Amino acid sequence: MLYFLYEWLARSQEHVPLLNLLKYLTFRTGMSMLTAYIVAVAMGSRFIRWMKSKQGKGQPIRTDGIARHVTEKSGTPTMGGFMILAGLFVGALLWADLRNIHVWVVLLITGSYGVLGFMDDYAKVTKQTTAGLSSGQKLVAQFVVAIAATVLLILFAPRAEGVVGMETSLVFPFFKALVINLGWFYVAFAAVTIAGFSNAVNLTDGLDGLAIVPVMIAAATFGLITYLVGNYKFADYLNLHFAPGVGELAVLCGAIIGGGMGFLWYNAPPAKIFMGDTGSLALGGALGAIAVCSKHELVLGIVGGLFVVEALSVIIQVGYFKKTGKRVFLMAPIHHHFEKLGWAESTVVIRFWIVAMMLSFVGLATLKLR
Repeated sequence: MLYFLYEWLARSQEHVPLLNLLKYLTFRTGMSMLTAYIVAVAMGSRFIRWMKSKQGKGQPIRTDGIARHVTEKSGTPTMGGFMILAGLFVGALLWADLRNIHVWVVLLITGSYGVLGFMDDYAKVTKQTTAGLSSGQKLVAQFVVAIAATVLLILFAPRAEGVVGMETSLVFPFFKALVINLGWFYVAFAAVTIAGFSNAVNLTDGLDGLAIVPVMIAAATFGLITYLVGNYKFADYLNLHFAPGVGELAVLCGAIIGGGMGFLWYNAPPAKIFMGDTGSLALGGALGAIAVCSKHELVLGIVGGLFVVEALSVIIQVGYFKKTGKRVFLMAPIHHHFEKLGWAESTVVIRFWIVAMMLSFVGLATLKLR
């Protein structure tokens, strides 16, 4: 929104040196991060008190899980994702170029998945059960939104001159020229990426601070990736495909980081509020959408490898149990497996953060190893 002010002043030839900063993407990214942080922290205490008064017993805790969770975490309210999303949307709408279709596509997915997550959280709290909406209902809604958003990108996103078919192509990391045009099958691939990563983040959100820090790490990584691929000179130097307009998504990545920091202020152990599906589904969907816009879907699988492993642990556990009646892990998702082994919650969380950081470095390495 403020970017329009800069352009209006530029056209009117008014000289306001301070407002010239608005033309710099790095400045607007930093300001979106700061704005999102302030919004999340400012609403935190009052929002948490209000959630406690409305939710009563708070988010239901699995009784078949870690025993101490029932006693230590009972009564903690959920839907803390509202704090992150409020910061994210205010930061993005204030500092991003709102004519950019990539911005609106990511916000569409983030907002829609946030509403879906709220409905799931609301069902859990009102019914006092860990089962909210059915997995089928959520998946259908996620795929519908993801497919619609992907079609919008294919039809209306700006394209680099002289490049044909990149909007439906899959780009492979580590290889300069390995690009496969999937045609309209790309819509299905992109939808799986967005919906799949949304659910992967959701499955990871099981311990205080476990999901939000890796989300922030992934957002920081993709903030740099979108900045590079959206700049022709940097993209050309690094042998990356140039994606016009994608650099603006760095502003959204900054807002995710800022909103996440504000939420972490209250989610640090012991958490005063849980993110809930309101936050986890939305943030996972946002990262998936950013990866699709930047054509770095496979790199997301590396950078967000922690989330991928968490999701795979559930798939393996359920599939193996149905087939043999036995379990591969003591408990799934895999972070609970390590708790069952005797690791303290803080140990699991911090070690998973370290893994997420290492994977982000590997993901960034793919930008040069081509």
